[in-house]
Amino acid sequence: MGHDKTAQELVVRRLCVVDQEKICSHFLRLDIASRRARFLGAVSDDGVKKYAGKIFHFDSILCGAFLDGDLRGVVELRGVAHFRPSTTEAAFSVEHEWQNIGIGDALFERMMTIAQNRSIRSIQLTCLRENARMRYLAAKHDARLHLDQDVVEAVLYPYWPTPTSVVKEIIVETIAAARLFSV
Repeated sequence: MGHDKTAQELVVRRLCVVDQEKICSHFLRLDIASRRARFLGAVSDDGVKKYAGKIFHFDSILCGAFLDGDLRGVVELRGVAHFRPSTTEAAFSVEHEWQNIGIGDALFERMMTIAQNRSIRSIQLTCLRENARMRYLAAKHDARLHLDQDVVEAVLYPYWPTPTSVVKEIIVETIAAARLFSV
């Protein structure tokens, strides 16, 4: 599918329960390879629906990447609702037709800011060995990579929160909400 979208038109914002249907639809639109990459294996439509239906029960923070009001990418940072979480897990998905325009990078940066502002010490990221895009993004953000037979374990170490990082998150969320609701 051809398109002329760029990351400049991208709106990245936190997702909440009212976005659950959009999240489920996004996961269902993933092609076989992208769905396998997101869930580290084959998952049926029913499995996706069950996962998406419970996604906010997993003490997760989710951010979505929107183009023209449509959710095209999601990052889930899981394990952040605990008091003083030290380690969390992250998972990404970007629809195949919308890859290679900066969505993954934008989601990665937002995830790192969220983790930083919650004093998370490390983020565990697991991807399939053949997922070169995710490996590239992890390495680009200074992750320590450990290659296994089928998977790559990446560990990221966010900075400590600063007043600037907190204000940045607030401003970015406010701008994203304003852009989204002005459409």
